[in-house]
Amino acid sequence: MTAVVPELLKTLAEPDEAELARLDAWWRAANYLTIGQIYLKANPLLREALSAEHIKPRLLGHWGTSPGLSLIYAHVSRLIRHTGQQAIYLAGPGHGGPALVAAGYLEGTYSEIYPRISQDEEGMQKLFRQFSSPGGIPSHVSVTTPGSIHEGGELGYVLVHAFGAVMDNPDLLAIAVVGDGEAETGPLEGSWKGVSFINPARDGAVLPILHLNGAKISGPTVLGRKHADEVQELFRGHGYDVIEVSGEDLPGMHFRFAAALAQAWGRIRDIQTSAREGDWDGTRPVWPLIVLRSPKGWTGPEEVDGVRVSGTWRSHQVPLSGVRDNPEHLAMLEQWLKSYRPEELFDATGAPTTLIREQTPEGDLRMSASPHANGGLLTRALDLPDFRDYAVQVTQPATEHAESTRRLGEMMRDMYARNPQTFRLFCPDETNSNRLGAIFEVSDRAFMERVGPGDVAISRDGRVMEVLSEHNCHGWLEGYNLTGRHGMFATYEAFAMVSASQTVQHGKWLQEASHLPWRAKVPSFNVLLTSTAWRNDHNGFSHQGPGLIQNVLTQRGDVARVYLPPDANTLLSVADHCFRSRSYINLIVIDKQPQLQYLTMDEAIEHCARGAGIWEWAGTADDTSDPDIVLACAGDVVTMETVAAAQILRDRLSGFKVRVVNVVDLMTLPRQKDHPHGMSETQFTELFTDTVDVVFAFHGYPGAIHQLVHGRPDADRFRVRGFIEQGTTTTPFDMTVRNRASRYHLVMDAINNAHRLPRGAADLKAWCEAQLQRHEAYVVEHLEDMPEVRDWSLDHTVS
Repeated sequence: MTAVVPELLKTLAEPDEAELARLDAWWRAANYLTIGQIYLKANPLLREALSAEHIKPRLLGHWGTSPGLSLIYAHVSRLIRHTGQQAIYLAGPGHGGPALVAAGYLEGTYSEIYPRISQDEEGMQKLFRQFSSPGGIPSHVSVTTPGSIHEGGELGYVLVHAFGAVMDNPDLLAIAVVGDGEAETGPLEGSWKGVSFINPARDGAVLPILHLNGAKISGPTVLGRKHADEVQELFRGHGYDVIEVSGEDLPGMHFRFAAALAQAWGRIRDIQTSAREGDWDGTRPVWPLIVLRSPKGWTGPEEVDGVRVSGTWRSHQVPLSGVRDNPEHLAMLEQWLKSYRPEELFDATGAPTTLIREQTPEGDLRMSASPHANGGLLTRALDLPDFRDYAVQVTQPATEHAESTRRLGEMMRDMYARNPQTFRLFCPDETNSNRLGAIFEVSDRAFMERVGPGDVAISRDGRVMEVLSEHNCHGWLEGYNLTGRHGMFATYEAFAMVSASQTVQHGKWLQEASHLPWRAKVPSFNVLLTSTAWRNDHNGFSHQGPGLIQNVLTQRGDVARVYLPPDANTLLSVADHCFRSRSYINLIVIDKQPQLQYLTMDEAIEHCARGAGIWEWAGTADDTSDPDIVLACAGDVVTMETVAAAQILRDRLSGFKVRVVNVVDLMTLPRQKDHPHGMSETQFTELFTDTVDVVFAFHGYPGAIHQLVHGRPDADRFRVRGFIEQGTTTTPFDMTVRNRASRYHLVMDAINNAHRLPRGAADLKAWCEAQLQRHEAYVVEHLEDMPEVRDWSLDHTVS
């Protein structure tokens, strides 16, 4: 990369008369198409006088932010044409959707992807009719919008997606437009810190553009009302070089914004060139940020019914709401549309004129056609080590302990070494805590701020992403995935709920993308939850919550995957599968503490391939006929309790037949018509029978299992024990007792629900109740669990 020559910067900063004409024409065309999408269902080029019949029955959309979005887009396109810069455009004010759809249409990408929306009068009418209409497209910048990787349905995440997109992507510039309403959200306020993690030698660059138009949907914005000096001080404190552009005069705004964009781009190139050619001392660069102040609803109606609209919150959505019934409003709309002089922008057929086409970059350099915004096109399979190499040796099931996630950390260490530009871990300051610290043998944490002598595994060259923000980590990985790279988001289970809405939004993106043949499949979004509800005994109730499972289960079957590996070997097999998969949300839940190991690697591979199976060694020796009870489990801690309960029943109730079923892939439980992983009716019967009662110990909320087995034979026979919001600072076993999922509760459930009870069942129930009373007294006195629980492992001697 070479330094930018001053002549090029001068050209960028000072558009000549011809370029100014192209810029302004493109901007006017985008505004015209934006308004048309909001209002018109016919007469798209005003070939005849506008009438009420040409207006949509429902007026939906957001005008206020759109002119600013289109101005930025036009100028960045000009920058691309002069420089060949690869760029993507992320619109934080996502409800400016018609502006980004208009951009894709003017660039020709929209018609290439959706041939029915052709670049002529007929196609323009279809473009208008489909917007925010049944059978059409959403009003925001959605997955259907070419060039978009940022879902605008929820505010606050534009910067995290932008920063994730440029990590290990050295040639990419992410234009991240931050709305001033969006800037009030917590996730966005925290995401300015992304510059503290971007290495200019190997990463691309984010250019944030804070669009201050002063108003939200019904009132002023905080930053819009702050004095300019305060705003500049705020962002200088975040580490940015603030460049401010303001006004509404034309062509003055074109000249000022062109100069600001040239200055920002020149500064970015200088930073990157210095870092990549060795002329850099490693100090965090001061990256540019543009503050654009323009009126809300710029170029729209100044007043409506004697009330000021332009420059106020009233222009946020539909400035003229009565055009079908109010002739004055209809006339104002026609005048408004004609103010853009559409006859100069579209030819006799309705296609964009030469003036518009000359403003558009070519091929993949068009932001609406960038392969970085359709990251599946760039995705390459990971170079994965053989997960079998990290196996825990299991000679007898449920007799030896290991930290399962530590083995996964060793596997990911080698993935880092093999994939130095395409794999990263994103974790809120918990990599070591989650036993994944082997990664630090090959990579430090990424950090561009000062590093002190006492810091460990922290450097500007690191690629492990740690910041104490679930929103940042989650969003960075989304941007990384959507531009074609692989990774994992690891966090404490309860804290995953901080970013749960992001998980839901990303799931919706993947769901909708699966219906668009032009959207190539991207690496799956992999989530590892550790420090789970059942073992977060020292932190207490605030850290105990398995709710993300429930959130993921609500996603459609073509996206949602939930895995509950009970030990290290099943975890490794599941992780290998997830890293190879595409366009899923893979949720893996397993604790980081030492835990019993159950299956050899070969057994684990077979078990994970099936998703669920009978553990004959844990139940009765003779399992050729239906059992008296089925003990099922999904989750590491509850699996241990289930195996322990089965041992108690086997040892203390002679002749009582117990079957133990472990479920590792939660999505095998639904019917095949309800989920692609659902097991067949025959398989389900082989595991659970059709008539025997099932006591199911589950890691999460009990209702999830009832939801999943709905429609299975006699689903009411499933009795589920799980987390019921009972928690505190206590011992590990006491957590299972409090939530009535302990081995003793499971034994009593088995007795209460079995169709046949042998002699001694009543005595065994009484013994279980006595054990629970003994436990309650013991933990208070000794501050730890009873020895027979604390040190329990499976006795394989035959009774």
